[in-house]
Amino acid sequence: MPPKKKFSEEQVVEAAFDIAKSEGIDSITIRKVAERLGSSIAPIYVNFTDVEELKRAVINKVSQLSHQLIGEQNTGSPFGDIGAASLQFAKEYPVLIRDFVMKPNEYMQSYDQQMGAELVGHMKTDPELEGFTDEELMMILFKMRTFQTGLTIMVANGLLPAEYDLKKMNEISNSVAEDIVIAARLRKQGD
Repeated sequence: MPPKKKFSEEQVVEAAFDIAKSEGIDSITIRKVAERLGSSIAPIYVNFTDVEELKRAVINKVSQLSHQLIGEQNTGSPFGDIGAASLQFAKEYPVLIRDFVMKPNEYMQSYDQQMGAELVGHMKTDPELEGFTDEELMMILFKMRTFQTGLTIMVANGLLPAEYDLKKMNEISNSVAEDIVIAARLRKQGD
């Protein structure tokens, strides 16, 4: 019998990520990952103790991908970059959007906690958001995320008219973000 192939943790996660982006996170199994790598299940267990640990690694990869997409945006506004990245993600990874947004799952809770703090940090670099406390920024983010989630679901499910390309969707998203920030400023001034 020939020796078993060895795979790095990164190769195993990449194979699991490929399954997740086409079939969903819950479809990841050790056997499917092994098949994708053309291997037995033994080399998978060298890197991960069980499928849950592997799924957490895939969620971490999704988080890293989210950061990368935010960094690649160039809207001129850090807050706008967040919205543009979420729309880009929905367009490229609709199955993952459905998993993260439309299904209650334990993975999303840790992702939300991690990303929420990081997104507020990103928002603090936006001159348009100066003067807001962390709590106020979290509320602005929550309100924008509520709108963005609906738009993201529409993108992931192909529910928008054909003329709504990423540029048009970003314009709409930026307009709503501006409205939310203006309303927050007015409320803050009234206090």
